[in-house]
Amino acid sequence: MKRLRRPWIVAVIVLVLAGGVYAAWLYLRPAGLPPGIAAGNGRIEAVEIDIATKIPGRIKDILADEGDFVKAGQVLAHMDTDQLEAQKREAQAQLQRATIAVQTAESTVREREAERVAAIAMVAQRQAELDGAQRHFERSGQLVPRGAAAVQTLDDDRARFEGAKAAVSAAQAAVAATEAAIGAAKSQVVDANAAVVAAQATIERIEADIKDSTLTSPRDGRIQYRVAQPGEVLPAGGRVLNFVDLSDVYMTFYLPTEQAGRVALGAQARIILDAAPQYVAPATISYVSDVAQFTPKTVETAEERQKLMFRIKARIAPELLRKYIRQVKTGLPGMAYVQLEPNAEWPSFLQSALPQ
Repeated sequence: MKRLRRPWIVAVIVLVLAGGVYAAWLYLRPAGLPPGIAAGNGRIEAVEIDIATKIPGRIKDILADEGDFVKAGQVLAHMDTDQLEAQKREAQAQLQRATIAVQTAESTVREREAERVAAIAMVAQRQAELDGAQRHFERSGQLVPRGAAAVQTLDDDRARFEGAKAAVSAAQAAVAATEAAIGAAKSQVVDANAAVVAAQATIERIEADIKDSTLTSPRDGRIQYRVAQPGEVLPAGGRVLNFVDLSDVYMTFYLPTEQAGRVALGAQARIILDAAPQYVAPATISYVSDVAQFTPKTVETAEERQKLMFRIKARIAPELLRKYIRQVKTGLPGMAYVQLEPNAEWPSFLQSALPQ
């Protein structure tokens, strides 16, 4: 009889314990959500930024470690710039050479302009000689028929007149040649100035590359992990660090069609993390997907998995994140609650409660 009673006693004890656990669960479970409030499970996420190289090069040093909080503009790493510095010196030498070429070309222009002035003066001189020769020739032409002058004199005056005409033409040709030389010299000035501009642009480009070789933080945030190590050679766009922007943190969760259709952008939300269930963080809805998708694997019931769900983001206010920036961690699971109606009241367990 004693052997028969023992199983019954054990069964009774198990039933009593199970009933107690169920009663405790009924007592301790949170109250049901009121109308106008929906909930979904999700994870904390943040915008990730890769700190990467702009040009190929070798990592000289990395000044930030995994988990470090950094400020916008803070230097995170340096790339080796020895080759860029050499290229800069070469470009500076080219700039100096081009500057000297400009000065030489401008001197040539001034020389050619002086030659033109001299050629114009020579034209004036030759024209004066032509005028004198013409007058002598005309006078001889009048005196010879009257026998007042010898025919030889007329021939000599004619020769001087023709020679003066040729001299004027030659002087005018010299003026045209000097003008062409001036044009060529000015084109050399233009070419030399273009070489100066090109050399300056090359120096500016190299200086920009040198500046970009110092990798800085684009925003306030936390270094999540190192992708490369000092001494490694990276291609253009090679990743050095992975950075998390802690000013843009949100929880992604999913709601079925009927509830997602009632969520408005900017609607109030609440986030409770599994790691800190005593705290309730306020948030606002910043994104509602316009494309439905199947329920993710984190929803466990078969019935829910058959429903189409919409992805929603509940974004935490940046000023709140700045206040608790060292407590913010991505990847933490939790629950997001959202108002489907603007006048829906939050239950007591969803009233904002943050650490002091």
